[in-house]
Amino acid sequence: MSKRDYYEVLGVTKGASDDEIKKAYRKKAIQYHPDKNPGDKASEEKFKEAAEAYEVLSDAQKRQRYDQFGHAGLGGNGGGGGNAQWSGNMDDIFSHFGDIFGGHFGGGFGGFGGGGRSSGQRVNKGADLRVKVKLNLSEIANGVEKKIKVKKYVACSHCGGTGAEDPNSVTTCPTCRGTGRITRVQQTILGAMQTQTTCPSCGGEGKTITNKCTHCNGEGVVRDEEVISINIPAGVMEGMQLSLNGKGNAARHGGVNGDLLVVIEEEPHPELIRDENDLIYNLLLDVPTAVLGGSVEVPTIDGKVKVKIEPGTQPAKVLRLRGKGLPSVNRYGTGDLLVNIGIYIPENLSKDEKKVIEKLQESPNVKPTSSASKDFFRRFKNMFE
Repeated sequence: MSKRDYYEVLGVTKGASDDEIKKAYRKKAIQYHPDKNPGDKASEEKFKEAAEAYEVLSDAQKRQRYDQFGHAGLGGNGGGGGNAQWSGNMDDIFSHFGDIFGGHFGGGFGGFGGGGRSSGQRVNKGADLRVKVKLNLSEIANGVEKKIKVKKYVACSHCGGTGAEDPNSVTTCPTCRGTGRITRVQQTILGAMQTQTTCPSCGGEGKTITNKCTHCNGEGVVRDEEVISINIPAGVMEGMQLSLNGKGNAARHGGVNGDLLVVIEEEPHPELIRDENDLIYNLLLDVPTAVLGGSVEVPTIDGKVKVKIEPGTQPAKVLRLRGKGLPSVNRYGTGDLLVNIGIYIPENLSKDEKKVIEKLQESPNVKPTSSASKDFFRRFKNMFE
């Protein structure tokens, strides 16, 4: 199922300001909040959809990529496997956007993966990883699956990521009683003031470890390697960044894995030059072919094709081979192959060859006319615009 336009989801225009986007998201989030719509799957999906839209449009870089490339520019349209995508995890939504609602979205809503977690309990987040992947034009044109080996932190297999030697070594923090927060009440001239701070004993996790895992020294993570499969869509460009949710470093003592950020690098083609979705090939014709016409072979991504050269072809003429370029990353069509014509003028001629040229020089048909000169300079100028 294709995703809806993020601006449409929040009900704002493409030129909306950051404040307008924030207000629109707040309105949608309150409207479809799971507490107001218990058991309503449709409202839950709309709540997630609004959060996903805001997560992109509130980030300047992500919004720029989305405006330019649409959903595909953010790493695909959902699905499983190694496709880059947005998680939609309810705990992530509540914790990531808590600043907008003054802590109202702290987590712990029953039925959404929170496991009854207190709103103050901290969820560890693993660090993101960034890798570069080189692609040739053929891979860019067709899309490709790449498998890369990544060194990163993974959950300790001995303790299952808890950091404890055994299940009995994990206890509820006695200081905060598992909430991860310490509440203090102070008397002021304005009356009783209540404040909450992160528990200093457990660091906000709500639990303590009495006997550390001997394999990871209580961290819950160890260094290892993982082979990750990445499905890269067709039409990506140099510098584009895809995000694979949850494929980064594992978090200490469990929690949420970081993301793997994949930066695209293009390998230069020996003959073709990329210009957005178009490809450019500079063809140098010999004088007889340019004068008399004929056919020549030009390279494309899929192999060589023959191109007809009309008699009297002039330098700076551009031949357009439609559909022989690169596909749009948004699937809005395919670019063209532009063949720029140049004429090779020989530098060394034999005596006989010079005589042939000298005879031609006397013919009025080889003299450029004023209209031909204007047409040539017009086409030459267009090459640089």
